[in-house]
Amino acid sequence: MKRHWHLPITLTLSCLSAPLWAHGTMEVPINRVYSCFQEGPEAPKTAACQEAKRVGGTQAMYDWNGINQNPSGDNHQAVVPDGTLCGGGKAEFKGFNLARSDWRTTSIVPDANGNFEFIYNATAPHATKYFKFYVTRNGWNPAMPLKWSDLELFGTVNGNPQMDANKRYHMTMKLPTGKTGQHIIFNVWKRADSEEAFYSCSDVRFGNGSTPSEPPPMANPWKEIGNVAARENLPAGSSATLRVFDGQGRDAEKHSVALNAVAGQAANWPYELALKVNAASKSIRIGVMSQQQRAVTIAPVRDATANRVYLNDSYKGYHYTVDLKKGDGGTTPPAGDTWKEGAKYSQGQVVSYQGRQYRCLQPHTAWAGAGWTPSSQPSLWQPV
Repeated sequence: MKRHWHLPITLTLSCLSAPLWAHGTMEVPINRVYSCFQEGPEAPKTAACQEAKRVGGTQAMYDWNGINQNPSGDNHQAVVPDGTLCGGGKAEFKGFNLARSDWRTTSIVPDANGNFEFIYNATAPHATKYFKFYVTRNGWNPAMPLKWSDLELFGTVNGNPQMDANKRYHMTMKLPTGKTGQHIIFNVWKRADSEEAFYSCSDVRFGNGSTPSEPPPMANPWKEIGNVAARENLPAGSSATLRVFDGQGRDAEKHSVALNAVAGQAANWPYELALKVNAASKSIRIGVMSQQQRAVTIAPVRDATANRVYLNDSYKGYHYTVDLKKGDGGTTPPAGDTWKEGAKYSQGQVVSYQGRQYRCLQPHTAWAGAGWTPSSQPSLWQPV
């Protein structure tokens, strides 16, 4: 799945003494830190992310894929004490341990067999010992710091899971039954080739919040593959286009919406694009999924970062990009040198790569062998 706008991979390497790489986190349902990163570290949209920034600064959001420790054996509690689970026991991420009920949640709906496909964004894949999946117990209080005793294990994947071409692990498993309303899904990724482990909190909502979640009577054909996140307002005369490609990378669908000054606001243009796509697309839906009275619905909302992208099971291998064209009459900056591995790049720098120009979004070093090409790393580079 290629996604060029919601910036799924951000790496901050300047603080490292050697070319070590950040590693990954849960993307579906989205990790708490990663969600705040997508809102924009410098100016988060939600109150919870704003408070996380106030408490711990912005660096943690840029380092969303490095919530890790090195527990001896499987003694995770020794390095991640109670109250620090969502931050992986690291002071850098302390703002994300805040006990709040207003963290942005993902509606999580099983298919007819009670299964759900989890997607883990592994920016640097490793030999895997296991993935362990926990969920908060019934009666858990989101206003209290998360403790290990609040969690119950509901799934384990041993060894390396299926990985797609974009370094995302796909794991399908049974969801826990009898869950309703707001919960946290806590994940541990343990490497097989070292003691390193990674930790992730995903804020989720089961069912409609009032009755226990049950599989819908018919198979739910929609699976989340990403989201549409607005990072800024778009001026009048701009356009937003969803392009859909089949499994061979060929154009399959194209849906565009013209934007005026109101529709171009960050909270509005994803909604306007979703309306157009949902009315015309055979393969894609955009919005927020919910389960009401055993029926699954996907409806867009006026929000800069809440709308998810769902793919119909009949179109396996399809992926998408969101192309934005600004109507401000600005000129494209001249291209700089051709992109190459091993070079250091600064924010705002423009390079040429495979006949296109890209602007650097985050300062980084393109470590040899990492594969951080401008066309494959939309969090580091944006087409201009």
